[in-house]
Amino acid sequence: MDLREVRRSIIEPALLLLPAKMESPQAITMLLAITRQEDPEQRRRQWPTGPARSLWQAEQGGGMVTGLLNYRIQSVRDLAVGLCVGRGVVPAAPDVWKAIEHDDTLAAGLARLLLYTDPLRLPELGDESGAWDLYLRTWRPGAYDKGTPVKRAELRKKWAANYATALEAAQ
Repeated sequence: MDLREVRRSIIEPALLLLPAKMESPQAITMLLAITRQEDPEQRRRQWPTGPARSLWQAEQGGGMVTGLLNYRIQSVRDLAVGLCVGRGVVPAAPDVWKAIEHDDTLAAGLARLLLYTDPLRLPELGDESGAWDLYLRTWRPGAYDKGTPVKRAELRKKWAANYATALEAAQ
């Protein structure tokens, strides 16, 4: 499905499950850019055999699953649990991790909540560099962290294109 459909059928319904302050064009753009970066073929599973699941490629022990369910701020934990309960998923890391492979709305809600935990404001629309920095801080992509300078440059270039596509789809 194209990014406009991802926005309309997945992200917008997910944002309705969260406080209104979490819905913004900046948040939608980030979510679209990240799914495009993480799972461009929309397999919802790290290819070919990795541990990440969902359109946002979350690992069971990572920030989007275990991190949110055990977050240091109670209100964030409550929102994560509320998303799970609202989607009929037991708020335990193994259950959530299994569910997000098939429940795109839950995955999108958790992805937005993970962005919310970053101490900085969401980047302004068009701030592709700031969006990249936020993505690195919150997703901590292993391919970048462990990558060679050439691989890092490829991922950075891919992000620039994905962000531009996401920005257009968010308008």
